[in-house]
Amino acid sequence: MSHPPQSPSGRVSADAAALPALATEQANPRTAELDRMSPLEIARAMNAEDAAVAGAVAAALPRIAAAIEAIAARLREGGRLIYAGAGTSGRLGALDALECPPTFGIAPDRVVACVAGGGLATESVATEEAEDDEEAGRADLARVGAGPGDAVVAITASGRTPYALGAAAQAREQGALVIGLACTQDPPLATLCDILITPLVGPEAIAGSTRLKAGTAQKMVLNMLSTGAMVLLGKTYGNLMVDVRATNDKLRARAISIVARAAGLEREAAAALLEDCGGEARVAIVAARAGVSPEQARSRLAAAGGQVRAALERVP
Repeated sequence: MSHPPQSPSGRVSADAAALPALATEQANPRTAELDRMSPLEIARAMNAEDAAVAGAVAAALPRIAAAIEAIAARLREGGRLIYAGAGTSGRLGALDALECPPTFGIAPDRVVACVAGGGLATESVATEEAEDDEEAGRADLARVGAGPGDAVVAITASGRTPYALGAAAQAREQGALVIGLACTQDPPLATLCDILITPLVGPEAIAGSTRLKAGTAQKMVLNMLSTGAMVLLGKTYGNLMVDVRATNDKLRARAISIVARAAGLEREAAAALLEDCGGEARVAIVAARAGVSPEQARSRLAAAGGQVRAALERVP
């Protein structure tokens, strides 16, 4: 498969010139008098704008579904889900990556994020300038070793942020699956992607403030990508988080509730069984529902690829 050539070095200035034409940069006539509004009117106006976000995401569902399937396939074979972005886009990717291990019990190195400027880029104003550095995007993807077994999601509301484009180009050159997430029509990112997801949210309540509707749309899509992939990997039983990592009192209580609900047990019995199963909710559920020992439950799960429903349907 041939790859598109690297964009010319003058892209940053060209992007700057093109930015005002983007839908996300336009002045929104519905909020033109925002500074004259009362607090309740501001809240109502923003809520009305947000109401359009779900519809924009709905229009992208077929591509989101294709991305979920492709991500799950790579995770199933030992690959990773890697997010890359700058500013709000990068921070949203980092948030999603950070929340996957406690929610789904997946190792922290299986869902990772590269954010322009490093870390969550929350303190230094200079990190916002890092989004203009295409080579930094390339370097960060090279640093994490993105390769053929990985799925890389490049996140950029404008679809043209140099850092995200550099990350996508590097990932593509190394044979990774590249998924683009942007909120503009026909963005430059499209030429670098295997799957492009574009929820078109239109002008923001504050012109150009893409942490608003665009950020909300990105968060919704990222929720779907990671959650959908984890469901396909058997990280849920029905809608229960059977791989939740019980690392604090709240999560321990949640794990007990999950076992009690899934196995039809009282909380005390569920807590005792969960302890006998080493805190592994999925093992406790299979042990209870199949009437087997924790060791036998683990064997069933191993034979079923870790999926609770498949383990319960197996003939011993």
